Amino acid sequence: MTVTLKGMTWSHPRGYDPMVRCSEIYRETTGIEVVWEKRSLQDFESFPVDELARAYDLIVIDHPHVGQVTRENCLLPLDIEGREAERAALAAATVGPSYRSYFWQGRQWAFPIDAATQVQAFRPDLVSRAPERWAEVMDLAREGRVLLPLRSPHALMTFYTLAANIGRPCAAAAGEFIDPAAGAEVYDLLRELVQHLDPACFDMDPIEASEAMAAAGGRAACIPYTYGYVSYAWEGFRPNRLDFADIPAAGTNGPVGGTLGGTGIAVSAYTKNPQAALDFAYWISAADAQRGPYAAAGGQPGHALAWEDGGVNAPAWDFYRKTRATLEGSYLRPRHDGYMPFQAAASERISTGLKAGEAAGTVIADLNSLFRSSFI
Repeated sequence: MTVTLKGMTWSHPRGYDPMVRCSEIYRETTGIEVVWEKRSLQDFESFPVDELARAYDLIVIDHPHVGQVTRENCLLPLDIEGREAERAALAAATVGPSYRSYFWQGRQWAFPIDAATQVQAFRPDLVSRAPERWAEVMDLAREGRVLLPLRSPHALMTFYTLAANIGRPCAAAAGEFIDPAAGAEVYDLLRELVQHLDPACFDMDPIEASEAMAAAGGRAACIPYTYGYVSYAWEGFRPNRLDFADIPAAGTNGPVGGTLGGTGIAVSAYTKNPQAALDFAYWISAADAQRGPYAAAGGQPGHALAWEDGGVNAPAWDFYRKTRATLEGSYLRPRHDGYMPFQAAASERISTGLKAGEAAGTVIADLNSLFRSSFI
Protein backbone atom coordinates (compact mmCIF):
# COMPACT_ATOMS: atom_id res chain seq x y z
CA MET A 1 0.00 0.00 0.00
CA THR A 2 1.32 3.45 -0.94
CA VAL A 3 1.98 5.75 2.01
CA THR A 4 1.05 9.41 1.52
CA LEU A 5 2.13 12.02 4.07
CA LYS A 6 0.80 15.57 4.32
CA GLY A 7 3.19 18.40 5.10
CA MET A 8 2.81 22.09 5.93
CA THR A 9 5.46 24.71 5.16
CA TRP A 10 5.59 28.47 4.60
CA SER A 11 4.55 30.33 1.48
CA HIS A 12 7.74 31.50 -0.19
CA PRO A 13 9.77 29.82 -2.94
CA ARG A 14 12.55 29.26 -0.39
CA GLY A 15 10.16 27.46 1.95
CA TYR A 16 7.99 25.57 -0.54
CA ASP A 17 9.92 24.72 -3.71
CA PRO A 18 12.71 22.66 -2.08
CA MET A 19 10.17 20.62 -0.10
CA VAL A 20 8.28 19.76 -3.27
CA ARG A 21 11.41 18.89 -5.24
CA CYS A 22 12.94 16.79 -2.46
CA SER A 23 9.63 14.99 -2.00
CA GLU A 24 9.55 14.10 -5.71
CA ILE A 25 12.97 12.52 -5.41
CA TYR A 26 12.01 10.78 -2.19
CA ARG A 27 8.92 9.27 -3.83
CA GLU A 28 11.01 7.99 -6.74
CA THR A 29 13.45 6.24 -4.40
CA THR A 30 11.14 5.05 -1.59
CA GLY A 31 7.60 5.02 -2.98
CA ILE A 32 6.47 7.31 -0.13
CA GLU A 33 4.66 10.44 -1.23
CA VAL A 34 4.74 13.74 0.68
CA VAL A 35 2.21 16.36 -0.41
CA TRP A 36 2.98 19.89 0.74
CA GLU A 37 0.69 22.80 1.52
CA LYS A 38 1.79 26.30 2.55
CA ARG A 39 0.79 29.19 4.81
CA SER A 40 1.77 32.87 4.70
CA LEU A 41 4.94 33.96 6.48
CA GLN A 42 2.85 35.83 9.07
CA ASP A 43 0.79 32.71 9.77
CA PHE A 44 3.95 30.62 9.89
CA GLU A 45 5.35 32.79 12.67
CA SER A 46 2.18 32.79 14.78
CA PHE A 47 -0.23 29.97 13.90
CA PRO A 48 -0.63 27.36 16.69
CA VAL A 49 1.52 24.31 15.97
CA ASP A 50 -0.93 22.06 17.80
CA GLU A 51 -3.64 22.83 15.23
CA LEU A 52 -1.27 22.09 12.37
CA ALA A 53 -0.15 18.85 14.00
CA ARG A 54 -3.72 17.60 14.01
CA ALA A 55 -3.97 18.08 10.25
CA TYR A 56 -0.48 17.23 8.95
CA ASP A 57 2.14 14.52 9.37
CA LEU A 58 5.14 16.80 8.82
CA ILE A 59 5.39 20.45 9.83
CA VAL A 60 8.05 23.05 9.17
CA ILE A 61 8.35 25.02 12.41
CA ASP A 62 10.08 28.04 13.91
CA HIS A 63 12.25 27.20 16.95
CA PRO A 64 10.64 29.65 19.43
CA HIS A 65 7.59 27.36 19.45
CA VAL A 66 9.42 24.48 21.16
CA GLY A 67 8.44 25.40 24.71
CA GLN A 68 4.78 25.54 23.77
CA VAL A 69 4.78 22.34 21.70
CA THR A 70 6.53 20.46 24.49
CA ARG A 71 3.65 21.27 26.84
CA GLU A 72 1.07 20.44 24.20
CA ASN A 73 2.69 17.09 23.32
CA CYS A 74 1.79 17.69 19.70
CA LEU A 75 5.14 16.67 18.16
CA LEU A 76 7.10 13.43 18.25
CA PRO A 77 10.64 13.71 19.63
CA LEU A 78 13.14 12.94 16.89
CA ASP A 79 15.85 11.54 19.18
CA ILE A 80 14.69 7.94 18.77
CA GLU A 81 16.75 4.91 19.67
CA GLY A 82 18.98 3.42 16.98
CA ARG A 83 19.69 6.60 15.02
CA GLU A 84 22.26 8.19 17.31
CA ALA A 85 24.96 8.32 14.63
CA GLU A 86 22.71 10.22 12.24
CA ARG A 87 21.84 12.76 14.92
CA ALA A 88 25.48 13.17 15.90
CA ALA A 89 26.29 13.96 12.27
CA LEU A 90 23.50 16.55 12.12
CA ALA A 91 24.61 18.16 15.37
CA ALA A 92 28.22 18.32 14.16
CA ALA A 93 27.11 19.97 10.92
CA THR A 94 24.95 22.65 12.52
CA VAL A 95 25.26 26.23 11.29
CA GLY A 96 25.51 28.32 14.44
CA PRO A 97 23.05 27.27 17.16
CA SER A 98 20.48 25.97 14.65
CA TYR A 99 20.50 22.33 15.82
CA ARG A 100 20.27 23.06 19.53
CA SER A 101 17.55 25.66 18.95
CA TYR A 102 15.11 22.74 18.56
CA PHE A 103 16.34 20.95 21.70
CA TRP A 104 14.14 21.55 24.73
CA GLN A 105 13.69 19.78 28.06
CA GLY A 106 16.02 17.00 27.06
CA ARG A 107 14.49 16.13 23.68
CA GLN A 108 15.10 17.06 20.03
CA TRP A 109 11.81 18.31 18.54
CA ALA A 110 12.95 19.21 15.02
CA PHE A 111 15.98 19.11 12.73
CA PRO A 112 17.18 22.30 11.01
CA ILE A 113 16.53 22.34 7.29
CA ASP A 114 16.91 26.10 6.75
CA ALA A 115 19.52 28.22 8.56
CA ALA A 116 19.08 31.96 8.86
CA THR A 117 19.83 34.86 11.12
CA GLN A 118 19.70 38.61 10.84
CA VAL A 119 22.41 39.53 8.34
CA GLN A 120 23.00 42.57 6.15
CA ALA A 121 21.71 43.09 2.60
CA PHE A 122 23.08 45.81 0.34
CA ARG A 123 23.18 47.04 -3.26
CA PRO A 124 26.76 46.71 -4.56
CA ASP A 125 25.92 49.02 -7.45
CA LEU A 126 25.10 51.81 -4.98
CA VAL A 127 27.77 51.37 -2.30
CA SER A 128 31.30 50.07 -2.70
CA ARG A 129 31.00 47.81 0.36
CA ALA A 130 28.60 46.96 3.14
CA PRO A 131 28.77 49.14 6.27
CA GLU A 132 30.80 47.52 9.03
CA ARG A 133 30.00 49.93 11.86
CA TRP A 134 26.82 51.55 13.19
CA ALA A 135 28.12 55.02 12.34
CA GLU A 136 28.34 54.04 8.67
CA VAL A 137 24.73 52.85 8.76
CA MET A 138 23.67 56.19 10.20
CA ASP A 139 25.56 58.08 7.48
CA LEU A 140 23.57 56.20 4.84
CA ALA A 141 20.33 56.62 6.80
CA ARG A 142 20.74 60.40 6.88
CA GLU A 143 20.90 60.27 3.09
CA GLY A 144 17.64 58.32 2.98
CA ARG A 145 19.34 55.14 1.73
CA VAL A 146 18.51 52.64 4.48
CA LEU A 147 15.55 50.31 4.95
CA LEU A 148 14.75 48.27 8.06
CA PRO A 149 11.89 45.75 8.38
CA LEU A 150 9.94 46.65 11.53
CA ARG A 151 6.65 44.82 11.07
CA SER A 152 6.00 42.48 14.00
CA PRO A 153 8.00 40.55 15.13
CA HIS A 154 10.96 42.22 13.40
CA ALA A 155 11.23 45.33 15.58
CA LEU A 156 11.89 42.95 18.46
CA MET A 157 14.29 40.83 16.38
CA THR A 158 16.45 43.89 15.70
CA PHE A 159 16.25 44.92 19.35
CA TYR A 160 17.55 41.45 20.27
CA THR A 161 20.35 41.72 17.71
CA LEU A 162 21.56 45.12 18.87
CA ALA A 163 21.41 44.10 22.53
CA ALA A 164 23.48 40.98 21.89
CA ASN A 165 25.88 42.88 19.65
CA ILE A 166 26.73 45.42 22.37
CA GLY A 167 27.30 42.56 24.81
CA ARG A 168 24.04 42.88 26.75
CA PRO A 169 21.87 40.04 25.38
CA CYS A 170 18.22 39.92 26.35
CA ALA A 171 16.92 37.27 28.74
CA ALA A 172 20.43 36.46 29.95
CA ALA A 173 19.15 36.15 33.53
CA ALA A 174 16.17 34.02 34.51
CA GLY A 175 12.94 36.00 34.41
CA GLU A 176 14.60 39.28 33.38
CA PHE A 177 14.30 40.67 29.88
CA ILE A 178 16.94 43.39 29.93
CA ASP A 179 18.64 45.73 32.37
CA PRO A 180 16.98 49.17 32.10
CA ALA A 181 20.22 50.96 31.22
CA ALA A 182 21.17 48.45 28.54
CA GLY A 183 17.63 48.45 27.19
CA ALA A 184 17.65 52.22 26.95
CA GLU A 185 20.93 52.12 25.03
CA VAL A 186 19.49 49.69 22.48
CA TYR A 187 16.17 51.50 22.17
CA ASP A 188 17.92 54.84 21.66
CA LEU A 189 19.99 53.36 18.83
CA LEU A 190 16.78 52.28 17.12
CA ARG A 191 15.05 55.57 17.82
CA GLU A 192 17.96 57.48 16.28
CA LEU A 193 17.85 55.29 13.16
CA VAL A 194 14.06 55.37 12.76
CA GLN A 195 14.09 59.17 12.55
CA HIS A 196 15.73 58.79 9.14
CA LEU A 197 13.67 55.86 7.79
CA ASP A 198 10.62 55.83 5.55
CA PRO A 199 7.62 55.16 7.85
CA ALA A 200 6.69 52.38 5.42
CA CYS A 201 9.37 50.30 7.18
CA PHE A 202 6.90 49.70 10.02
CA ASP A 203 4.77 47.69 7.57
CA MET A 204 7.68 45.74 6.05
CA ASP A 205 8.89 42.25 6.80
CA PRO A 206 12.28 41.11 5.43
CA ILE A 207 10.77 39.94 2.14
CA GLU A 208 9.02 43.26 1.53
CA ALA A 209 12.15 45.25 2.42
CA SER A 210 14.24 43.08 0.08
CA GLU A 211 11.68 43.53 -2.68
CA ALA A 212 11.78 47.31 -2.25
CA MET A 213 15.58 47.44 -2.41
CA ALA A 214 15.78 45.06 -5.37
CA ALA A 215 13.05 46.79 -7.41
CA ALA A 216 13.75 48.86 -10.50
CA GLY A 217 14.36 52.45 -9.45
CA GLY A 218 14.98 51.59 -5.80
CA ARG A 219 17.54 53.88 -4.19
CA ALA A 220 17.94 52.20 -0.81
CA ALA A 221 21.48 50.89 -0.53
CA CYS A 222 21.40 48.92 2.71
CA ILE A 223 19.22 46.86 5.05
CA PRO A 224 21.56 46.55 8.02
CA TYR A 225 19.58 43.93 9.97
CA THR A 226 17.31 41.55 8.10
CA TYR A 227 16.77 37.85 7.61
CA GLY A 228 18.78 36.91 4.56
CA TYR A 229 16.97 35.45 1.55
CA VAL A 230 19.46 33.83 -0.79
CA SER A 231 17.21 34.18 -3.85
CA TYR A 232 17.83 37.94 -3.95
CA ALA A 233 21.52 37.20 -4.56
CA TRP A 234 20.77 35.27 -7.75
CA GLU A 235 21.35 36.84 -11.13
CA GLY A 236 18.07 37.89 -12.73
CA PHE A 237 15.83 37.13 -9.73
CA ARG A 238 14.85 40.80 -9.47
CA PRO A 239 15.81 43.94 -11.45
CA ASN A 240 18.58 44.74 -8.97
CA ARG A 241 20.73 42.00 -7.48
CA LEU A 242 21.41 42.16 -3.75
CA ASP A 243 24.64 41.20 -2.04
CA PHE A 244 24.88 40.06 1.56
CA ALA A 245 27.38 40.57 4.36
CA ASP A 246 27.86 40.22 8.09
CA ILE A 247 25.90 42.66 10.25
CA PRO A 248 27.40 46.05 11.10
CA ALA A 249 28.69 46.26 14.64
CA ALA A 250 27.20 48.66 17.17
CA GLY A 251 29.50 47.22 19.85
CA THR A 252 33.15 46.22 19.94
CA ASN A 253 32.86 42.46 19.32
CA GLY A 254 32.33 42.38 15.57
CA PRO A 255 29.34 40.86 13.77
CA VAL A 256 27.89 38.88 16.67
CA GLY A 257 24.35 38.72 18.01
CA GLY A 258 22.22 38.37 14.89
CA THR A 259 18.92 36.91 16.07
CA LEU A 260 18.65 33.31 14.89
CA GLY A 261 15.83 32.41 12.52
CA GLY A 262 15.55 29.52 10.10
CA THR A 263 13.20 26.56 10.15
CA GLY A 264 13.14 22.93 11.23
CA ILE A 265 11.30 19.81 10.13
CA ALA A 266 9.06 18.28 12.80
CA VAL A 267 6.80 15.23 12.97
CA SER A 268 3.24 15.35 14.28
CA ALA A 269 2.43 13.30 17.35
CA TYR A 270 -0.91 12.51 15.70
CA THR A 271 0.49 11.02 12.48
CA LYS A 272 -0.76 7.57 11.52
CA ASN A 273 2.57 6.89 9.80
CA PRO A 274 5.22 7.85 12.37
CA GLN A 275 8.03 5.72 10.94
CA ALA A 276 7.57 7.08 7.42
CA ALA A 277 7.42 10.65 8.70
CA LEU A 278 10.51 10.20 10.88
CA ASP A 279 12.44 8.66 8.00
CA PHE A 280 11.63 11.63 5.76
CA ALA A 281 12.68 14.12 8.46
CA TYR A 282 16.04 12.39 8.86
CA TRP A 283 16.56 12.22 5.08
CA ILE A 284 15.74 15.82 4.14
CA SER A 285 17.89 17.29 6.93
CA ALA A 286 21.00 15.24 6.06
CA ALA A 287 23.92 16.38 3.92
CA ASP A 288 23.07 14.74 0.59
CA ALA A 289 19.60 16.22 0.33
CA GLN A 290 20.62 19.59 1.77
CA ARG A 291 23.54 20.36 -0.54
CA GLY A 292 21.89 18.59 -3.48
CA PRO A 293 18.22 18.93 -4.43
CA TYR A 294 17.24 21.14 -1.49
CA ALA A 295 19.72 23.89 -2.41
CA ALA A 296 19.24 23.41 -6.17
CA ALA A 297 15.50 24.00 -5.83
CA GLY A 298 16.02 27.36 -4.14
CA GLY A 299 16.20 26.32 -0.52
CA GLN A 300 18.50 27.97 1.99
CA PRO A 301 20.05 24.88 3.60
CA GLY A 302 20.53 24.26 7.29
CA HIS A 303 23.53 21.93 6.89
CA ALA A 304 27.12 23.17 7.15
CA LEU A 305 28.34 21.07 4.22
CA ALA A 306 25.88 22.92 2.00
CA TRP A 307 27.04 26.29 3.35
CA GLU A 308 30.63 25.34 2.51
CA ASP A 309 29.86 23.89 -0.93
CA GLY A 310 31.29 25.81 -3.87
CA GLY A 311 28.46 24.80 -6.16
CA VAL A 312 25.86 26.06 -3.69
CA ASN A 313 27.70 29.37 -3.17
CA ALA A 314 28.58 30.15 -6.79
CA PRO A 315 25.16 31.25 -8.12
CA ALA A 316 24.49 33.26 -4.96
CA TRP A 317 27.55 35.52 -4.90
CA ASP A 318 28.97 33.48 -2.00
CA PHE A 319 25.93 34.34 0.15
CA TYR A 320 26.68 31.53 2.60
CA ARG A 321 30.39 32.18 2.99
CA LYS A 322 29.87 35.94 3.31
CA THR A 323 27.36 35.64 6.15
CA ARG A 324 28.69 32.56 7.95
CA ALA A 325 30.45 34.52 10.71
CA THR A 326 27.18 36.20 11.65
CA LEU A 327 25.40 32.83 11.68
CA GLU A 328 28.02 31.31 13.96
CA GLY A 329 27.69 34.20 16.40
CA SER A 330 23.89 34.22 16.41
CA TYR A 331 21.74 35.01 19.42
CA LEU A 332 19.23 32.32 20.42
CA ARG A 333 16.05 34.00 21.66
CA PRO A 334 13.84 32.64 24.48
CA ARG A 335 11.71 29.56 23.73
CA HIS A 336 9.75 28.92 26.92
CA ASP A 337 6.05 28.09 26.97
CA GLY A 338 4.41 31.51 26.95
CA TYR A 339 7.09 33.13 24.81
CA MET A 340 5.15 33.43 21.54
CA PRO A 341 2.49 35.86 22.86
CA PHE A 342 5.30 37.88 24.44
CA GLN A 343 7.11 38.10 21.09
CA ALA A 344 4.08 39.60 19.38
CA ALA A 345 3.27 42.02 22.21
CA ALA A 346 6.88 43.13 22.73
CA SER A 347 7.45 43.85 19.07
CA GLU A 348 4.28 45.94 18.91
CA ARG A 349 5.33 47.84 22.05
CA ILE A 350 8.69 48.72 20.54
CA SER A 351 7.09 49.83 17.27
CA THR A 352 4.48 51.93 19.07
CA GLY A 353 7.20 53.64 21.09
CA LEU A 354 9.35 54.32 18.06
CA LYS A 355 6.46 55.72 16.03
CA ALA A 356 5.46 58.04 18.86
CA GLY A 357 9.01 59.08 19.69
CA GLU A 358 8.59 57.85 23.26
CA ALA A 359 11.53 57.98 25.63
CA ALA A 360 13.18 54.68 26.48
CA GLY A 361 12.24 54.39 30.16
CA THR A 362 8.54 53.53 29.82
CA VAL A 363 9.07 51.27 26.82
CA ILE A 364 11.77 49.21 28.53
CA ALA A 365 9.74 48.97 31.73
CA ASP A 366 6.81 47.65 29.70
CA LEU A 367 9.02 45.10 27.95
CA ASN A 368 10.31 43.82 31.28
CA SER A 369 6.76 43.58 32.61
CA LEU A 370 5.54 41.73 29.53
CA PHE A 371 8.44 39.29 29.80
CA ARG A 372 7.78 38.53 33.47
CA SER A 373 4.12 37.93 32.66
CA SER A 374 5.05 35.44 29.94
CA PHE A 375 6.08 32.93 32.61
CA ILE A 376 2.80 33.06 34.52
